[in-house]
Amino acid sequence: MLESGRPVLDEYADLERQLADPDVFGDQTRVRTLNKRYASLAPTVAAYRGLESAEGDLAAARELGAEDASFAAEVPALEAAVDQARDHLRRLLVPRDPDDDRDVLLEVKAGEGGEESALFAGDLLRMYTRYAEKRGWRAEVIDATESDLGGYKEARLSIKAKGTPQPGEAPWALLKFEGGVHRVQRVPVTESQGRIHTSAAGVLVMPEVEETDEVEIHANDIRVDVYRSSGPGGQSVNTTDSAVRITHLPTGLVVSCQNEKSQLQNKESAMRVLRSRLHQMAREQAEAEASAARRSQVRTVDRSERIRTYNFPENRLSDHRTGFKAYHLDTVLDGDLDGVIASCVSADEQARLAALSRPEA
Repeated sequence: MLESGRPVLDEYADLERQLADPDVFGDQTRVRTLNKRYASLAPTVAAYRGLESAEGDLAAARELGAEDASFAAEVPALEAAVDQARDHLRRLLVPRDPDDDRDVLLEVKAGEGGEESALFAGDLLRMYTRYAEKRGWRAEVIDATESDLGGYKEARLSIKAKGTPQPGEAPWALLKFEGGVHRVQRVPVTESQGRIHTSAAGVLVMPEVEETDEVEIHANDIRVDVYRSSGPGGQSVNTTDSAVRITHLPTGLVVSCQNEKSQLQNKESAMRVLRSRLHQMAREQAEAEASAARRSQVRTVDRSERIRTYNFPENRLSDHRTGFKAYHLDTVLDGDLDGVIASCVSADEQARLAALSRPEA
């Protein structure tokens, strides 16, 4: 176990040397990249050193225990401490999602159910906004199309962490499990006879890709169309061609944005979404080519998969992937997502540990 952690120690030491070099600080983009990687390796290095220390204490107790019974009595507790430290390091050495340190773009889209589905999409948008606020993240709606009753036909939310989050605490590391179909069972506001209806909304979560990152979009590969905005949005709506539609010609992806007052701002927002969609497309293709087994049910972002049910009459949330249930749906919709997300993180971790123990086909 100590030997398997040696490459991490070597990389950590190399990062320390680079960050101590004054010449490195002339390139702030590189500094941010190095600092992010340094911070992500710190817990693994601490766990490695903790195991090393625990094994040293155990070896000393066993040696001294041959002559002193008090040292021999400490051996069982020290053995348990070594086992615990070894398991902790093993979990940290499981290959992580390379996007886990990223921020996210989250899309909510009404599905079956008409106005009720749009209202539920609005509930989901508020739920994610409140969850982001509780974690100290910045949440911003970058584009939205409202429905007649105040819900959302579709909306895009940018969620960004403040500073450098700890490993496993960034927006993508936690919110990537939210992608899929969310089903709601409740009495719609449009229902006059009190009957319970079932409708659904789709959620798509993508890691946000910065302009300086690996996704390249050539000017010749996109077509930009402008048109007049529609719906709520201030004086510019229906008076200027400020809305933007970008078509990525090689893939056929189309992104539209109209919430901002200026054409330039809408184009920038649309490009943010396009970069993330292309990055997500490349992720999914790479996963499919690498191994179908690694595309676990928990990590999928396929809109067609029903992942969760929100049952209002029973005040119950059920996650169909992990079996998690919560009987405080009201507080969940107010942003209390820690329990259900923790169940997804745990299931994902177990799947990764199981994959490590399986021989390659």
